[in-house]
Amino acid sequence: MIDELLDFNRSFVEQKGYEPYLTTKYPDKKIAIVTCMDTRLVELLLAALGLKNGDVKMIKNAGGVITHPFGSAMRSLMVAIYELGVEEIMIIGHTDCGAQHLNYEDMLEHMRERGISQDHLDMIEYCNVDLRTWLSGFDNGEDAVRRSVHLVKYHPLVPQEGITVRGFIINSVTGEVSEVKDCD
Repeated sequence: MIDELLDFNRSFVEQKGYEPYLTTKYPDKKIAIVTCMDTRLVELLLAALGLKNGDVKMIKNAGGVITHPFGSAMRSLMVAIYELGVEEIMIIGHTDCGAQHLNYEDMLEHMRERGISQDHLDMIEYCNVDLRTWLSGFDNGEDAVRRSVHLVKYHPLVPQEGITVRGFIINSVTGEVSEVKDCD
């Protein structure tokens, strides 16, 4: 599959298919969006918000949540704020999220089935990685958005002035975006 994508890419570049997507590294709308990596959102989220390439900084991960105050998603937001001029942050969860209800025990079993040894799992725990937390999902999408908004809004490295942080849920079928209330 990857080779097919690369074949397409060679043709794309030769035919200058990139030209409609030319933009700068700075988001035109000064917005960063943290959202889920769900395949249904790849085009739907942009279309539902009327966005085009270059409008926003998009940070995607499983569940669209900020799980650690000093993890890669938060680091990306720091770069967006301090280096790329972002002034507003949208945390956007979605309906029917695959990360919701993720089960730690099931994940470990899938890992073992794919050849990950108990020694490796023990080593990770020994290194103070709490696999139970790291591999678990969330029960309620709105609550997960609230927690992420709170973590970003009150992060010690996020300026308290000039940065707006709000939370939303997008319907993964219709694209309707609803604001999550009580995110403070």
